[in-house]
Parts: sequence; C-alpha cells; structure tokens
Amino acid sequence: MKKIDKLVLGAFLGPFVLTFLVVVFILLTQHMLKYFDDIIGKGLGADVIGQLLFYFAIFMTPVALPLAVLLSSLIAFGNLGEHFELTAIKAAGVSLIRAMAPICVFVVLLTGVAFYVNNNLVPKAALEAYSLLYDIKQKKPALDLREGAFYNGISDISIKVNKKFPDGVTLRDVVLYDHRKNDGNKEVTVADSGRMYTILNERYLKFELYNGYQYTEGASSEREMTGQKKRNPESLSRSQFSKAQVVFDLSSFNLERTDKKFFQGNRIMRNLNELDKDIDSTRREILTQRLNYYQYRPSYFTYLFRKDSLIMPREVYHHKQYRDSIARLPYIPKTNPVVEAKPAVSSVSPPPAEADGTKAITKIDTGKTKASSSLTAKADTNKKPDIKRKPNGLEAKRAADRRLRLNTVAQKSKTKKKSTAKKRPSIVKPVPPPVVVKKKVLTDSARRAKLDSIFTMPAPHNVLQGAANQARQVKSQIENVNTSVDNSGVELRTFEIQWHKIFSSSMACLAMFLIGAPLGSIIKRGGLGVPFLVSILFFIIYYITTMQGEKLAKQAKIGVVTGVWMADFLLLIVGLFFLRQARIDARLFEADFYRVVLDKVKQWFQKRKAPATAVS
Repeated sequence: MKKIDKLVLGAFLGPFVLTFLVVVFILLTQHMLKYFDDIIGKGLGADVIGQLLFYFAIFMTPVALPLAVLLSSLIAFGNLGEHFELTAIKAAGVSLIRAMAPICVFVVLLTGVAFYVNNNLVPKAALEAYSLLYDIKQKKPALDLREGAFYNGISDISIKVNKKFPDGVTLRDVVLYDHRKNDGNKEVTVADSGRMYTILNERYLKFELYNGYQYTEGASSEREMTGQKKRNPESLSRSQFSKAQVVFDLSSFNLERTDKKFFQGNRIMRNLNELDKDIDSTRREILTQRLNYYQYRPSYFTYLFRKDSLIMPREVYHHKQYRDSIARLPYIPKTNPVVEAKPAVSSVSPPPAEADGTKAITKIDTGKTKASSSLTAKADTNKKPDIKRKPNGLEAKRAADRRLRLNTVAQKSKTKKKSTAKKRPSIVKPVPPPVVVKKKVLTDSARRAKLDSIFTMPAPHNVLQGAANQARQVKSQIENVNTSVDNSGVELRTFEIQWHKIFSSSMACLAMFLIGAPLGSIIKRGGLGVPFLVSILFFIIYYITTMQGEKLAKQAKIGVVTGVWMADFLLLIVGLFFLRQARIDARLFEADFYRVVLDKVKQWFQKRKAPATAVS
C-alpha cells in the first residue's frame, strides 16, 4: 500500500467509526422514544434494558451504515481539500479516481459486511428485540404505592396508604379491600400502621399491620347459605388485632418470556432462504385459490353459463398440470423396510364349485400344463400304493341301508315332478310388439310462439326472490375469492419487498460513497458543519424515496423492483454526476459558476432570436 492510500484511508476510517456510533445512537434514541411509555415504570432490571438496546442497535445498523459512509466520506475529502492535500495529490499526477480507490475498496468490503448483517444478524436481532418488547408490554407496572390514592396493581386487591415514610417500608393509616371472592366490598382491613416488603426473591408481598380492625360482611347462618329466607339476610362481624400478616402473590409482576416461534412469521425476521420459501408458498396459494374458482365456477350457476367453456390463464393451467402430476405419483415411504420374498399369488380368485358337486374346470396355460403334469406324475410315482381292506359284515349292512334310502328318496321326487307337470301345463303367452310413440315435431313458428308464451308469463314472487338470493350468494362468493386473492397478493409483495430490501440497503453504502467523496472534494470544507447538513439532506431524500417506493410497490401501483431500488438508482445517478463535476474541478458551490451558466443560457437564447430577426 502506498503512502497516498494510507493517507486517504486514515482520513476516512477515523470519521467513519465516530459517525457510525453517533448515527446509531441517534437512530436508537429516536426508535426507543416510541416505546418509552411501555418501558418506564415496569421495574425492569439493567440486564433487560441492556438486551433491548443491544438488539435494537443491531436492528438499526442497516440504516446507520449508509449515512455513516456519506458523512465520513464528506468529512474526509473535505478535510483533504481544505488543507490542499487533495490539490497536492492531483499535482503529483494522481487522478481523483485513483485517490478514491482505497476508500472504494473499503466501501465494497463494507457492502459485503452490510449484506451479511442484513441477512443473518438483523432477523435474529429483530426477533429477540420485538419478542422481548412484547413481553415488557404485557408485564404489569412495578408496585408503586402513592399517598392518599388507591393502588389496584395487585389483582382483586385495593390498597390505600395515607402516609409513606422515606424508607419505603413503614406505612401509616392503611386501608385494604379484598375482592378475591368477587362479592363486593365485604372484606375490609383497617390498620393504624404497618410495614410492607417482599419475600422469597420478590415473589410475594408481605404486609405486617398493627393496631387495626377487620370487617367482614356475609351470611348470618347456615340456613341463609342454603337459600332459606330469614329476616336478617346479612351479618357484619368485626375483629380487632394488634398484629396481622397478609401475603399477596406477585407472580404477575414478573417478566415472562413468550415462545419466539409466534413472532417468526414477520417479514423483518426472515432471511433470504426463508423469504424464498415464503414467496414460493404464497404464489402457490394464490394460484390454488384462482384454480379453485375456475373449477367451482359451474356450481355458481344453476341453468345459464353452466356448460360454458372458460379458458384458464397460462400460469393457472400450468399449476393445475403440476398439481395433477403430483397427485398421480405413487406414495413412497421414506424408509423402505426389507420384505421377505413371497410366492406370487394370482389376483384372480378361483371360481366357486358347481352345485352338483363336480369340480370347476379352469383354463391353464399350455406352457404350464406340461410342467404341472410332470410334477404330478413324479408325485404319483413317489406315493405308496393304497392297500384296500375288506369291509366287515356290519359296515356292509350299513352301506346297503344307506343306498336303499337314497333310491327311495329319488323315486319319490321323480313321481312328484311328473304329477305337477301333468296338473300345470305350461302356457306361453305371445309378447306384444313395442309401441313406438312418434315425437311431434314443432315448426319454427310454433316453437317461437311457445318460447314467447313462456317468457311473457309473469314470474312468481318466490321465484324472483330465489333468483335474487342466488345472485347475491354468487356475488358474495366472488367477492370473497377476490378479497382472499388480494390479501395473498399483498402478503406476497411484502415478502418480495423485504427480499429486495436486503440487497438494496447494502448497495446504498456504495451509492452514498459516490455522492460523499466527489461532493467533499468539491466543497473543500471539513468538520461537522457543512458536511453534516449536506449528508442530512441526502439522507432525508434517500429515506423519503425508499419509504414512498415501498408503499407504492406494496399497493401494486409500481413494480416491486422499481419501488425498492428507486432510491439507490436515484442516488447513483446523482453520485455519477458529482463524480464527473469533481473530475473537471467544477465549482458547484460558488457564485461564479452559476453566473457563467447563466451567461451561457442567455447567449443560447440570443442565438435563437438572431435568425428570426434576419428572416423578417
């Protein structure tokens, strides 16, 4: 690194660190003022306040870096120009672009750091900061008893203290109302003096009351408790005490942390990968809603437009094809268990047996019959021959009796069939030919007259009311679909804006440097006076342009890319203009420069008027 590079870089780094810390502090203070009422008076510890400030400081880093680069570059090159060091550098033959090279390299590296912070640190810091801020808002204010006023911070308890001593423990004239039974002011404790302090790591509040009375108003007997009537429905009891102790639970005053998963859906708490998934899922949801409308459209109409064909948009049609192709895919489990090989079983079930006891015959492939016959032949050869034994006398007698009974039953059934066949002769009735009804064909005039008569008939009131209700229902359904699609579109544009914003806020450092360095060399004034005013002016322009562009992009009036990158593009053009003017040593902030420009404009107008007078 040459000495000129060390000189220029040293003049830039010191103001950059200082201005970055100052800008972060200013932005942090401005941001925390919005939540001042939610933080003060909650009794928060220094660790909780420190965590909140640290997370919000990281959250403000993307906004502070461009402003710090602009202000520090203005101060650095303004000091170099004011002390004629920049003039000496140019006299040595070093151009302004070469003198800006070391700071430009540093700003490019700073742009990469800003991108890393925007993509990784800022979402986590935003999640921690806003979840902690939500828990702080839900926390009850700290216990603060004021003299002569009722304190209702403890649930179902009202406390009044007429005198509170400077030690914060000793009290005088204490009145305590207990509403935990939700039956009115029926339990009241009055004490002349007392002491108040917390116990068990500030989880409980303990009152020690001295020289007082306890008043209790309630049911006078068990009969009244059961709902029976009595002349004296209420009773009042008073008990005196010299010392009494009352303990209250302070768990509601503790800071309870909420699970952070309930806050992770916000766009500022997502990085690029998560935003890509959100954008993809939102686009598919929009396409699914539009596809459902096209598919369910025939159900909106009973008669008219029911069979009309409607061409889907290209993106909706492609989404339908993609979804149908996914639905046709077979289900494949993540883990494929090892299945033992089983013999193939035919999916065709065998036919049932016939009624007469004979076996059903199935057709078998000829290629398989040979193998099966050979197998059966081998099996038959392996079988042992059956040995027939002779039946004894008793078994032969039983078989003969069984055959005799079967023969008699068969003969009786034959005789019955013959007798019924003789008594009831079968008569075949002739089937009449089908009657063909000729459809009457109407002429065109008859058809037209019939339609006119139908249309001219007055519709009943119930028919008109049903048609109107159906039209309102269809209109409401279409409006609901449009509203749902519009809401999903706003959500989609919000995620896209945040995705581009991560890059644009990082590139703003480079755009601010292109403005600050040439402008500082033109102004040639260092310090915090003029550079601070100029940097504030350009930062306001950048901030307003960014906010307006994001707003218009969210409303779909301009494109997302145009709305987010509009501020960077505008600053880049202004920076290139200042760079050109700095290279030619233009004096933009001197009166002589504008006088010369005005003279040139006057000469141009005079030249245009001269030919006109000559022609006349």
